Parts: sequence; C-alpha cells; structure tokens
Amino acid sequence: MSYTAPMKDMLFVMNELAGLETISTLPGCEDATPETAEAVLEENAKFCTEVIAPLNWIGDQKPSSWHDGKVTTTAGFKEAFKAFGQAGWQGVQHPVEFGGQGLPKLLATPCIEMLNSANLSFALCPLLTDGAIEALMTAGTQEQKDIYLAKLISGEWTGTMNLTEPQAGSDLALVRSRAVPEGDGTFKIFGTKIYITFGEHDMAENIVHLVLARTPDAPEGVKGISLFVVPKFLVHADGSLGKRNDVHCVSIEHKLGIKASPTAVLQFGDHGGAIGTLVGEENRGLEYMFIMMNAARFAVGMQGIAVAERAYQKAVQYAKDRAQSRDLAGSTGAVSIIKHPDVRRMLMSMRAQTEAARALSYVTAAAFDAAHHHADAATKKANEAFYEFMVPIVKGWSTELSIDVTSTGVQVHGGMGFIEETGAAQYYRDARILTIYEGTTAIQANDLVGRKTVRDGGALAKEIIAQVKKTEAELISADNENLRAIQQQLSLASSALLDVVNFVAANAKSDIKGVYAGSVPYLKLAGIVFGGWQIARAALVAHR
Repeated sequence: MSYTAPMKDMLFVMNELAGLETISTLPGCEDATPETAEAVLEENAKFCTEVIAPLNWIGDQKPSSWHDGKVTTTAGFKEAFKAFGQAGWQGVQHPVEFGGQGLPKLLATPCIEMLNSANLSFALCPLLTDGAIEALMTAGTQEQKDIYLAKLISGEWTGTMNLTEPQAGSDLALVRSRAVPEGDGTFKIFGTKIYITFGEHDMAENIVHLVLARTPDAPEGVKGISLFVVPKFLVHADGSLGKRNDVHCVSIEHKLGIKASPTAVLQFGDHGGAIGTLVGEENRGLEYMFIMMNAARFAVGMQGIAVAERAYQKAVQYAKDRAQSRDLAGSTGAVSIIKHPDVRRMLMSMRAQTEAARALSYVTAAAFDAAHHHADAATKKANEAFYEFMVPIVKGWSTELSIDVTSTGVQVHGGMGFIEETGAAQYYRDARILTIYEGTTAIQANDLVGRKTVRDGGALAKEIIAQVKKTEAELISADNENLRAIQQQLSLASSALLDVVNFVAANAKSDIKGVYAGSVPYLKLAGIVFGGWQIARAALVAHR
C-alpha cells in the first residue's frame, strides 16, 4: 500500500496546538506563515509519496551490500537522494547563509515525519547529516563551516556520528580512538568505530565523519574526549576533493530491520592515520556531540511516530478490504473486518497513540523555535527548559509506542501480518531499533530523572503539570459531557504523574536504585499524560 501524508492532522496540530501563527511572528521566522507551511507540506508530501515511498519495500527485500570496502545502496536510492538534495529538503531548517531555507523547526518536523513514514532506512542519511550540520554550526571554526556546511546542506555531501566502539557502547568514557597532533593544525586519527549509520555509501561524493577520539595528554573518562571532523575525501582550500582519507569500511551489519540503511564498521588509520581537524576545543567533544545527539534524539522520536502512522494506514486499509465473519449485529455474509468491535478497538488505539505523540512532538518543536528566536530572554529560557525536558520523552515514549502500534498492525492483519509479502511485518521490524539507537529508552529515562527532575527538585516537571491542570479547568468550564469525561481521566493521570515526580525528587538520594528502577515507567507515564494533554487541548479546539 502506498503512503498518504496525514496533511489534515499535521496542519491542525501545527496551527491549533503548536501555534504556528505565533511562531511566524518571531524574528527570523517571518516566512513560516500558515499559507507557506501548507504549501511546503504539500510539496514535501508529493515528493515523499512519489519518489521515496516506492523504494521502502524494495530496500527491505534488496538491502545495501558491501564488497571489498565499498557499499552499494538499494537500486534507486542514489537517484532519490540526489533529487532530495536538489529539491532543498536537506536544508529546510538550516541557515540561508549556507544555502538552507532557514525555516523553523516546527515546519521542518512534519517534513521529517513524512520522510520517515515514506522510508525509514532512506531517512536515516538526512537525519545523521542534520546532526553533523548542527554540531558544526555550534562548535566548528569558520573555516570548517565554510568548507562543509554548504555541501552538507545541499545534499552533495552527507554526515555521520562516530561514537560507539566495540568496548564503548553507552559508556563513552571507554572510548579509545586516538588523535595524534601533526603540528600543522591537523590530527591523525586511529581506531575502530561501529554502528555507523550510512558510514559508507554511494549516494554522495563525500562523507563527513564527526569522530570522538582522545589526544595524547587527555584526561581519563568523558572529560578527555575531543571531537574531530574527518572527511572520506580530503578537501582542498577551493572546496574541491583531494585524495582518499585513511578511513575505510571493513563490513556492514546484517540487521532485523532498516535493512537498506548501511550500518558500517569503520577503521581509521590502518594506512598511516586518517587526517582530521579539531572541532571546537580539546576535551569538550562529548559536549559538542550532545548537540548532534539532542537533534538526533528528537528526530528518532519522529521516526517512531512516522512508522506508527505508516503501520496504522496499512492496517486500516487491510481492515477495510478484508472480508471475514458475519457482523455481530446480524448479516447474511462476511463483512469487512473493520466492522468487528475488537478490530476497531485496535485501530483506534493505534491512531490515538500516534496522534498524541505527533501533537506532543510538534508542540515541543515550537518551543525550540521560541527558545531560539523569541526577543524576550525569560520567554526564551522557559521554552528552552520545556524543550530540553520533553526531548527524552519524545524520543523514549514515541519509539516505545511505535513497537506497540506496529505490533498491533501485524495483529490486525491476522495470519497475513506474519507473512512478509503483505509488508506489515517490515514496520514492526524497522521500529524495533528505535528504542535502542541514539540512547536506549533507559538512557532517556535516566536523563529525565537525573538532569530533568532531580536536579531542580522536580520544579519544572511540576510547572508543566500545572499547565495540564489549567487545561483540565478549561475542560470543566466547557460544560460538555464528552469533555468532562476527558477531564476526569486526564486529572487522574496528571495526579499520578505528580505523585511520581514528588517520589523521584524526595527519594533520589536515599534510594537511588529504587528511583531509577522505575525510571522507564516514569518516562512512559509522562508521555501518556503529556500526549493526552495535547489531545485534550485538541478536543477543546474541536468543541469551540
């Protein structure tokens, strides 16, 4: 089944819940009017539906392959990626001065969702490139920005994140890759990096690797990690490509899902050393890499929403087409299974979770824009705090529910869902990585507990819950039976969340393992409550 972008839902959330009109009044966001947003989304939907989505099934059946150090991507990917770059989709949210469109994150977010719904494997290449752009924008030298940014934003080159090593997964203190200064401002990089998404491919003429490594005198642990930019091909001063750098792909992984996305093992320095340049200051690499990771974590949350949407669309279409058993209310023959109550329950569960996660993520994107563009310092600070608080929830909750939603999609198909040819199983398999990469759900939950709740004694969490309570009051004052029912459930949920926040803040020192043992359920509860809050706001808009 082909993909149809849920334009109506997206525009509703952007306009009514995320406040696109308000965002378009901020300095630097004036072009992002509701009219412009609709036009951009329509063009993006057309591109994703016609160019990218048809490659999804093909990529799963005939994935990327490795031979003698070279990776050949699925047939059609190279041409599609070139069209993606030429159409300007890589640069939607990036600065105009380097060739981007300079549009706010709120407008880029549905574009990211559509691309991932169309083809999760394909979308990983732009996702990692976005992260590299963010890191270089923040910490790169002017020379690095001039060399790399325009090419990355145009899609002529792509970017990667090189963190993980065989002995250093989530614990980056164990990173052993070495960076030896050459005395001319460059470093020679030595080491092995694993799980490098699109670390080698044939879709662009150069790949810009951002690599964590240690200099000779670096302190132990995470405080001794630096960040380096190491291109596949060295770049001359005029921007033209030079000789091949000493970084090579020695294999790619064979995976449960996202099969068309080549996950590379990269070897740096087997033939004398890979030449790289320092990004920012020495020993601050992890700090800079977190800029990439925060951008990537939000985007992975969008991947969860995207694959859930795709699984829902496939399931609902199958339920309309598949005739089986008589209607419980009475019929003479088999009816479409969508008429059966339990099938309707499953479909509504899939839809409700997807819509709640979408609403929360778009509202979070709007907070990012306000944090970066608002003229008032206090408003910027408040929105930045809200965004930072929500990122682990958007990442953790949206990806966890994507496994549930795609699994339910298989269930709606019955036995046919277990058969690969129907395509339902691919979404289930693809979704399974999302709770793992860019920080597992437990790592997102650790962040939510430690940095986002314990650090301020739960103050920010309580402020956000107070906003939920205001919505509850609006639901009561609307004097509508359906809205009152929503209010009652939201009140129970928000009160439960407040209890958890108080428990976490009160017991983090005295019972740290007990608190962290409940960290993932805390994150999931926060997602359900805050997602439900947005759906309640949507119900109020619909009522008005």
